[in-house]
Amino acid sequence: LWPHLYLILTAKFAWAVLSEFVGTAIFLCIALGSSFKWPLEQPSVLQISLAFGLTVATIVQIFGHISGAHINPAVTLAYFVGNQISIVRFVFYTILQVMGALAGAGIIYAVTPGEVRSTLFVNQVNVTSGEAFMIEIILTFSMVMCIFSVTDKRRRENRSYAALSIGLAVTMAHLVGIYYTGCSLNPARSFAPAVILGKFGPFHWIYWMGPFIGAVLASVVYNYVLCPQRLSREERLFMAVHLDGHWVHQWNEPTYRQYIEIKLYIYARV
Repeated sequence: LWPHLYLILTAKFAWAVLSEFVGTAIFLCIALGSSFKWPLEQPSVLQISLAFGLTVATIVQIFGHISGAHINPAVTLAYFVGNQISIVRFVFYTILQVMGALAGAGIIYAVTPGEVRSTLFVNQVNVTSGEAFMIEIILTFSMVMCIFSVTDKRRRENRSYAALSIGLAVTMAHLVGIYYTGCSLNPARSFAPAVILGKFGPFHWIYWMGPFIGAVLASVVYNYVLCPQRLSREERLFMAVHLDGHWVHQWNEPTYRQYIEIKLYIYARV
């Protein structure tokens, strides 16, 4: 139990969780606001897609060094499956992402005139449920693969373009996905508008299962097939107790000491 308490009680963890809340709130507020149909001008698919992508890129640039800027339960699940974050971080991130999405969608809904905010860009299926399900899997898979690739610390080239690359991946997905499903990629993004308007519909499950499955597939393919991480037995034991989700070469000295203590504790129990 104590490793979990150690992680939760650190200031670094608190700032990371808060960043996920604020980042997701900003994302929903701006992205949903870009989709409103004002009387003077209707937004195009290109405008909406760019708004979603550029907002994600901005948030990744702001919060990436604090929490990783997942702002998406599917992305957080992908990192957990890839053995890069603990189960504690996965649970807290997911909860705060959903709360942030509700806050962001609620704010933009409250400050927008009633005749404009009527739809709140709630996802709508324009194809069969099977086709919608597959398109969400495919688009989320491509986005998460891009995220893992551009943030991989084993890359030799400069990774300063990571935020823009992720934003462009989101833009690309929306340019295609809006016509099929309204393009979710993010369960929290679909859940929040549905809660506020009370419009879930019979296909709401697609916006959870599709992104989750696509993200898990991307994590497995990238982290275990294409570019597997080479972990020692001690590192795997460390991850097994879920203290933190950073690789050994990234740990600071206090965290590394905790790793040594856990290793000795586990060996003493064997």
